Amino acid sequence: MESVALKNAADKAGELAWKYEQQYGGCSQVVLAAIRENLGHIGDDVFQAATGLAGGLGRTGHACGALVGGVMALSCFRGRPYDDFPDSAGQRPPCLAMSKKLVRAFEEAYGSADCHGIHRKLLGRAYDLDNPEEFQQFIKDGGHDDKCTSVCANSARWVIGILNEEGLI
Repeated sequence: MESVALKNAADKAGELAWKYEQQYGGCSQVVLAAIRENLGHIGDDVFQAATGLAGGLGRTGHACGALVGGVMALSCFRGRPYDDFPDSAGQRPPCLAMSKKLVRAFEEAYGSADCHGIHRKLLGRAYDLDNPEEFQQFIKDGGHDDKCTSVCANSARWVIGILNEEGLI
């Protein structure tokens, strides 16, 4: 992909991810939607499968949903298909390497790949998003204004960059 077109696609994906996180929440789906709308290649079943990943896997604060959505997007472009379960085409090693690049980007930017760790970095504390009072505090502290929105935007941009580095777009 030409560098101007790549930058435009990455910027557009980042803007969409930001907007969707603000409007709808669901960080994994937000990243997938932004990639889908810019590059395609993400089916409804993949989007739907990401529903339970928000808030660090079912709002538990574990693996960041924006990261997991990004890994799912990468896997849609170079993952092992069901009809090649034995992986005779050798898709798993490069897919795992791309996923690792995305994890490293999160760790470098936020010091963590976990939802709670990223909350601590950006908001100064972790939140129990299942607790209504804690969730309201998360919102009041800017969780969906500019914190998690920026994480989703970065994830979408980084995914497009990785796909480009790998010659997949």
